[in-house]
Order: sequence, then C-alpha cells, then structure tokens
Amino acid sequence: MIDKIKDFIYQNRHSIAVFILLNVACLVCILLVAARVAYTDSSRHTGLIWNLFLAWIPFILAYIAHTVSWKRIWLYLAIPVIAFLWLIFFPNAPYMLTDLQDLARAGGVGAPLWYDVLIVVWCSWTGTLLGVISLYLMQDIISRTLGRSIGWVFVFIISGLSSFGIYIGRFVRLNSWDILQNPAETAVEILGLVIDPSMRLAAFTILYTFFFLFLFVLLYSFSHMLQEQTVRAQDTPEPVESTQQTK
Repeated sequence: MIDKIKDFIYQNRHSIAVFILLNVACLVCILLVAARVAYTDSSRHTGLIWNLFLAWIPFILAYIAHTVSWKRIWLYLAIPVIAFLWLIFFPNAPYMLTDLQDLARAGGVGAPLWYDVLIVVWCSWTGTLLGVISLYLMQDIISRTLGRSIGWVFVFIISGLSSFGIYIGRFVRLNSWDILQNPAETAVEILGLVIDPSMRLAAFTILYTFFFLFLFVLLYSFSHMLQEQTVRAQDTPEPVESTQQTK
C-alpha cells in the first residue's frame, strides 16, 4: 500500500505540486487581507477573498471533468453539464485582473500603498492562474476528443467569451449567479449588449482577449519547454569516462 502511494505521488508529483502551491497562494492572500483588517480596522480588500473562492469553482469543475473524461461513457453524459457550469463560472478567474483598478480608489489610509499592491497583485495573479490551469484541462479534453486544432479554437473562443463576461461583470454588474437565477432576463440584457456594443465594450473585450491569450500561450509554452528538456536529458547518453592505466 505504501509503495503504491509513493508511486502515485511520484507519477503525479507535478500536478500535486501545482495544487499545493495554489492552496498556499490562497492561504497567503487570506493572511495578508486578515492582517490588513486587523491593523487598519477596515474591511477593504475583503471582497478579494470571495473572488478567489469564485475563481476556484471553474478550477474544481475542470479538474472533475478532466478526471472523468478518460471514461467514454462519462465523456458524453457528465462532461456537457460540467462544461456548461464551467463556462458560466470561468470568467470569475480572469475577472480578478480587473481588481487591480481598486488600487486607484480612495480609502487606503492606514496601510502602506505597497502592501495594498502586494495584496491585490497576489490575489489577482492567483485567480488568473486558476483560470489558466482550468482552461488547459478543458483544452486537453477537447484535444483528445476532437483533435488539437479544435482544442486551440476552443481556447480562442473561450478567451473571447470570458473577456466579454469580465466586462459585463465589471461594468454591467451581472454575475454567474444571475445566469442561473434569472436566465431569461440576463439573456435579454446580454443580447442588448451584443446587438448594440459600445466602443468601450469592443476595446475591452479585444484587449483582454489578447492579454489572456498571451498569458495562456506563454505558460503553455513554458510547461512544454520543460517537458522537452526532460525528454532531451533522458535521450542524451551519459559520457563514458576514459580510463588510463598507469604503470
């Protein structure tokens, strides 16, 4: 039993490390916000903790979908439902990038600006990483099922939809719960934005789409670069040391 556990940990060591690091990052965020509340007696930035919780939802859904996707029966029965819920909640992860604008608001008296910057950046970056990893897991499902090209088309479409979702969350003040609680009313309001988009909507969606794609492709390429180095190291033969006999 112990040997099986060790083998499982070794085979999944990178996935486990990512999960642990994300949890550590969230714990640090909570401690930073809690320390600020205790020091300043102010509830500023406490909303970031709720946003982090929302960012975990698409990550957990994507992990569940990726786990059950290896069985063909679940691929067609459970994945569509999980993917729909994932799509609704996914914008909550990259949405945290817009929390950086909270630094421009008044009310930071009592705590150094650099501390507020650390809180917001740490929380925003953690939420964004949760989104990137969840998108990578969903892309892997699509790539294995429909092919790599379709998988990348999926990434581009989701990046655009999530940027649009961030806009309606930040400026229209709609959220994922509105889609589930009032689907008809929310759909009409979103349809109005699509039919008659503003310049701000178009610029925001395009720029955030390219920015998120840049982050995703960069991290995707970096992870595969490490894999290539590992494979290259395994294929490289070890140098043979020449021995000379001395008389």
